[in-house]
Amino acid sequence: MSVENKGFNNVAFYAALNATRESRNLNWKEVSAETAVNASTLTRMSQDKKPDANSLAALSAWAGLNPADFVSMPGKVDRPETMAMIASQLRSDPKLSATQAASLEMMLKSVYQEYTSEPLKNLFQPATASKSKISMAQPVKKK
Repeated sequence: MSVENKGFNNVAFYAALNATRESRNLNWKEVSAETAVNASTLTRMSQDKKPDANSLAALSAWAGLNPADFVSMPGKVDRPETMAMIASQLRSDPKLSATQAASLEMMLKSVYQEYTSEPLKNLFQPATASKSKISMAQPVKKK
């Protein structure tokens, strides 16, 4: 893979974008107006040129496309890391300020690291049954 390409298949992305445009019965000028992406950028994309990051983001959001789906490269993960997904959700929550989201992220990261530092099976002892009662799983006390 060339350094310039980085595995992004802009031809496939443009085809998916075009399919979205056609399904909405829009012309490219209307796509430009709805996405605030210059018409010249859309024209360049039709000529196998890559859009800039902001245009790619706007077009992806407009079409409901994930740019990562158009990347093929060694080591590509199928699923983001858990904390990356949590951070993304917190930072996009309109009920939280940026400071609140960052605070929650720090707290959750700390707890997540604590719980994932040992295998999950060791975090809880199995429930025990006695003649008279069943006890719930209890956290394992660290030594």
